[in-house]
Amino acid sequence: MRIAFVAHSRLPSTTANSIQVVKIVQAYAQLGHTVRMLASEPLGEGIDPAARPQKKASDLAAFYALDGAPFEVEWLPVNRRLRRYDYAWEAVRRARAWQADLVYSWMPQVGLASLLQRVPLIMEIHEPPTGRFGPLLFGSLLRIPGKKRFVPLTHTMARIIERRFPLFSANNPGHSIVVGPDAVDLAPYQNLPAPAAARAALKLPERLTVGHTGHMYAGRGIGLVLELAKLFPAINFVLVGGRQADVDHWQGQAAAAGVQNMLFTGFIDRNLIPLYQAASDILLMPYERVVAGSSGGDNAEFCSPMKMFEYLATGRAIISSSLPAIGEVLNETNSRLCPPEDLPAWTETLRSLAADANLRQRLGQQALADIRDYTWQARAVKVVEGF
Repeated sequence: MRIAFVAHSRLPSTTANSIQVVKIVQAYAQLGHTVRMLASEPLGEGIDPAARPQKKASDLAAFYALDGAPFEVEWLPVNRRLRRYDYAWEAVRRARAWQADLVYSWMPQVGLASLLQRVPLIMEIHEPPTGRFGPLLFGSLLRIPGKKRFVPLTHTMARIIERRFPLFSANNPGHSIVVGPDAVDLAPYQNLPAPAAARAALKLPERLTVGHTGHMYAGRGIGLVLELAKLFPAINFVLVGGRQADVDHWQGQAAAAGVQNMLFTGFIDRNLIPLYQAASDILLMPYERVVAGSSGGDNAEFCSPMKMFEYLATGRAIISSSLPAIGEVLNETNSRLCPPEDLPAWTETLRSLAADANLRQRLGQQALADIRDYTWQARAVKVVEGF
């Protein structure tokens, strides 16, 4: 098929949203579809558009560690004052001119433009409709006729939306629904070294290591990691990634507490993330009861973190908060689940895993078996099947 992807994230950037967008587009290209991505370039930032450096698909390939860039990318101007409706309408118009078989987007504005311009639509949903106009816009998408498929990230999210919007139902003939959790590209996770060898390659201390990768936004549980580091001074805690302001904050907190067994790498090349994850004996996802995303809000109830799938692909033991949507993927055979913010439970779970190499190995082996169902290509096939 000819698929036009209309991105909601500014590209390139370090947000999880932007990474997910690029990985999805790449997967469809790898499957043999002809794809084109349309991305937004905000206006009104005091920069002459003619003076801006020309962005290219190869820029994305380098930034996101893609194996080449087998798709076209076009950046379109967007006026924030118009709430991206100008961008949405123009992007769909160009998709029609390109003779796209369907528009694939994350933006309700694009969904509206696609249905009004009679272009088949696949729309991902990463959170229930919010704000003043979100519910009205989503209700319109449900009512306007046209060929459309909605892709919520989790079953939990699908149930939340259906409770609020009864028309959002698998039994509604006006649309179809396919739940599409996030996924992972397995290629960088093939033939990873054992933890000790990975630590040697990265010049990390040779001792039991607990890892955390990703941003350190509010609700990510970094305070709990700090408390664990205090309780387990013989274990090395390695925290990879995060905005510099967040890294500086938590480094300061660790120093003030006299903690010397926490290493903060800050932002690193994406190519190195699998190696850092492989250097860990145990990987943490200590989400709190309220979890902020890259754009704020609270997604604790329905989040589908990409690092969860990376952790599984690493084949290491995982300790995660027992949030509803996380339980759709993680269970007691491939991980250990603890109540959010429950330091005693996390302490006991970490103590038991640290002392039992055989248990860590069993959990890691099951993780590797389970991740086969969660690749970007498998997800892509599932999302468009029968559409």
